[in-house]
Amino acid sequence: MSEAAQLDPEDRKIITLARSVRARNSVPEGAAVRDETGRTYAAGTVALDSLKLSALQTAVAMAVASGATSLEAAAVVTDAESTSEEDRAAVRDLGGAGTPVLLAGPDGTLRATLDA
Repeated sequence: MSEAAQLDPEDRKIITLARSVRARNSVPEGAAVRDETGRTYAAGTVALDSLKLSALQTAVAMAVASGATSLEAAAVVTDAESTSEEDRAAVRDLGGAGTPVLLAGPDGTLRATLDA
């Protein structure tokens, strides 16, 4: 059975949210995180002249700003082959080193599960 076929429905949900943000906003990346209570936060890449954040950094910031104290999982939908160390560090800061980061392609297919 493939890794994607074994995905928990809640993990599939954050991949779908991340994919939707990416498509809706026409940004390079979409991301979503799930906090310790099951709440989800979805965001796209922020690319202003004065502020640049990846989609995952933005989703983590939204979770923190909303009072989350931990993360259960994160997902990124991107063309990239991996996530940056800065992205994983943001997830690690809130969720810990073992928090899974689901890396999916633009079609929503899971390509890898990384540790924060």
